[in-house]
Amino acid sequence: MNCDRREKRLTKSWKLRLSLAIFLLLGILLAAPPQGRAQTAAPFDVTGMDQFVREQIETWKVPGLAIAVVQNGRVVYSRGFGLRDVKRNLPVTPKTLFAIGSISKSFTALSMGILNDEGKLDWDTPVRRYLPDFAMYDPVASERMTPTDLITHRVGMAGHDLVWYSSDFSREDLVHRLRFLQSNHDFRSRYQYNNLLVTTAGYLVGKISGQSWEDFVRQHIFEPLEMKSSNFSVLESQKSADFSLPYHEDEKTGAVSEIPFHPLSSIGPAGSINSNIEEMARYAIFQLGDGKAGDRQLISKANLTLNHSPQVPMPDPSRPQEIGLRSYAMGWVISSYRGHALWWHNGGIDGFYALLALLPDDNLGVVILTNLLGDDPVPEIVSYHVYDQLFELSAVDWGKRFKELEKKQKAADDEEHKEEVAKRKANTRPSHELHDYAGVYEHPGYGTFSVQFDGKGLKAALNKLPFSLEHSQYDIFQSPPDSTGSIDIGPVRFLTDMDGNISSLAAPLDPDAPEILFTRVQEKEPQQKKK
Repeated sequence: MNCDRREKRLTKSWKLRLSLAIFLLLGILLAAPPQGRAQTAAPFDVTGMDQFVREQIETWKVPGLAIAVVQNGRVVYSRGFGLRDVKRNLPVTPKTLFAIGSISKSFTALSMGILNDEGKLDWDTPVRRYLPDFAMYDPVASERMTPTDLITHRVGMAGHDLVWYSSDFSREDLVHRLRFLQSNHDFRSRYQYNNLLVTTAGYLVGKISGQSWEDFVRQHIFEPLEMKSSNFSVLESQKSADFSLPYHEDEKTGAVSEIPFHPLSSIGPAGSINSNIEEMARYAIFQLGDGKAGDRQLISKANLTLNHSPQVPMPDPSRPQEIGLRSYAMGWVISSYRGHALWWHNGGIDGFYALLALLPDDNLGVVILTNLLGDDPVPEIVSYHVYDQLFELSAVDWGKRFKELEKKQKAADDEEHKEEVAKRKANTRPSHELHDYAGVYEHPGYGTFSVQFDGKGLKAALNKLPFSLEHSQYDIFQSPPDSTGSIDIGPVRFLTDMDGNISSLAAPLDPDAPEILFTRVQEKEPQQKKK
């Protein structure tokens, strides 16, 4: 989950990514206009849009898609395309529930703003004032971290996404484990996407409000916006009469198949919300307004504006000319499209990818929800097409551009793999028999890394995430690409003690952090029966 288009896949080779595909590089906040200002736009070509969307989902093999366009406080277009359940041939409708992933972060930022209005949370007071036990690996971050830091990705801390993705650790446990997670970057040194810190922000909302993050969002956002079907659990979604199944595109074969739902309750404030385009359209209209739902002021205009205000510049190495530079705000990326101010956030998790984009100068919003995990830029392609049509701009063939980008990325990935293989030392052997590597290894932040010998080779699991290990060179083993179905663990290096026994293993599980060292724990000997 993350907002950088490239973070749709948390790992490529051994670099952690969650198959979320090529994120588009977007960009800069223009001078912020008064919110809710009506703008003149061209008539919306419904027939042409229907045809365009159908062409894109067919080209990119997206099973199902739902889209809503809002302008000047009303819905001007709302459609479901394709299938929410391929096997049963069930169609997508405007009421079909999809996971919205990291778009959930804007709900957490909104919750914090509401608490600030109530005088219960100060944006710049250290988190430790609210959570006395809060601690980071960096003592400076422990003392100086503020609520603003938690929600803006400006801390510079490595993401460590495998901690939550591989486990069922509780939200409180995830917050506690922060103190054991190192980073290669100093506190507040750079933008670095971090789901764990946003989760901590939601945990803080719960502690300050005296209720769970879920209950707070339901009471203060869902209910007044009449988001009655929206929920916080894929298990709850599956109880609905109209929900989408998750799908995955195989990188090698291109085949699209159904995959299991991935529960996200512990990381909820960073990405667990499920919704449909009818309700997300209402949310988009609210975000384009002045903080009111009808006559009720949910959040002050000042705090809603703060949610949309840039806090940290985002890296942008290969930006197309139509797109400005990017900054991260509070649960929003602040950018521009062909001279029009743009606020957006995307969200992806196993089997789903979503986009919420707002053009505040034009009082325009687009919501697109899909049920495909893979190299799927359809939400971006479709949203840009909407902008071009409504602003009567010369059309850009974004589909062609993304195909070219996809081709270049694949070539780069293939070349990287060839280089990695070429660097391996040929004809080496492990220093021990394979069964000697079997055991349980622990890290106070990441949890348990277990290794088993099945008589033929090594099988491993990081907490609840299983994968295989193949010998690479010497005492280094490799997790084959996509061996887990969604992420690549990468290389694992076994180490010995002074007696030559396998005592620990190290794995570069996050490219922005040192190797994670798991220490072998003493296996309990079976108790002998008393005679």
